[in-house]
This record gives sequence, structure tokens and C-alpha cells, in this order.
Amino acid sequence: MSAERLAVDPLAAARLLLGAVLTGRGVSAVIVEVEAYGGPQNGPWPDAASHSFRGPGPRNSVMFGPPGVLYTYRSHGIHVCANVVCATAGVAGAVLLRAAAIEAGAETAHARRGDLVARAALARGPGNLCSALGITMGDNGIDLFDEAASVRLDLGDGRDGLTGPRVGVSKAADRSWRMWLAGHPEVSSYRRSPRAPAPGESD
Repeated sequence: MSAERLAVDPLAAARLLLGAVLTGRGVSAVIVEVEAYGGPQNGPWPDAASHSFRGPGPRNSVMFGPPGVLYTYRSHGIHVCANVVCATAGVAGAVLLRAAAIEAGAETAHARRGDLVARAALARGPGNLCSALGITMGDNGIDLFDEAASVRLDLGDGRDGLTGPRVGVSKAADRSWRMWLAGHPEVSSYRRSPRAPAPGESD
């Protein structure tokens, strides 16, 4: 399976990632919820909510390609979150992995997340997804299609999911760039950022 399939715009990449299988350190899961993110103002998909909006830097350089690598960051300085980089080298674009349904390795995921966590909640939310699959900041920049990589991606045919605004962003808050598969309890709840403009007043 080639990373070249992800050399597309973030929305197309998001659809392609729905239903894909992510495997990380003994746990495999089907991706059921994602969010697309664009890039700088002078790029093809300007996105003020993206980490790449102000251009490349030491923290976000992975977002500028090549496609098929993993971009990780810490949310609020605590939770590791993972994105699949898309587009082409030099053009920023990525898809945040928001939720996944554990297929194999549930015992390992429970060991990482806690025995009392419901199976549907093991990888619900981007921080929990990384915790369940053992994804760390050290995985930033790895090739998800390298058979020897500790985190790997197996793309399917892609799915057309439901769409809605992204969770918790204060800019570009009305864009329907979040996608999810219907009928999966693993999908997270929508929460609008209290810092975002009123619905309809953002792009």
C-alpha cells in the first residue's frame, strides 16, 4: 500500500482514512473519526486552525510532507495526538486521527488506558487513541507504510462518512472538516470551543 495515495487534499485524505486500519505496538484499530487540516495562508488550503498556518518551523515541519508520515504533537502539553500527513512534499496538509475501534490487542490497550475503561472508549478522542496504540512523541515523522515501523497504516478503499465542524478549534470553527462513520460508539462527542465565534460567524 503506497503513501502516494495520500498525495491529495486534506478532505480527500480524510475520506480515505475512514475505515483504514492503524496498528501500533500490539494493538490494531479501525479509524472511525478524523479531522482534516490545511496549511498556510499562501497555500492551496489556508486554514487558521492548522499548526502549519504560520509556515514551517521546528515544531511543525513534518506537516509539510512527504505524505504518509506521522505528525505528533502534545495537546495542552499533556496528551499526544497523531496526524497522518497528506498532500505533497512542501505543501502542508494533515488529518487528525480522532477515534478508532479496537480490532485486536484490546488487553494491551486496556493495560495502557485502564481496566475499567469501556472497550468503545479505549481509543475515543485523539489523546486516548494514541495512548491505546502506544503512540508517542518519538513517533513524529515515521513512515506509516514502512513494514518495520512501530506504527503502521493499512488503507482501504475509503469511506464517505458523516460530516460536521471540527472539535475544540477557535478559528475556522464552522468548517465541516470533521468526518466520522455512523453507528460507531467510539466516535467522540462534538464540543465547540468557548473561544470560537458564534456558529455562522466563522469560516
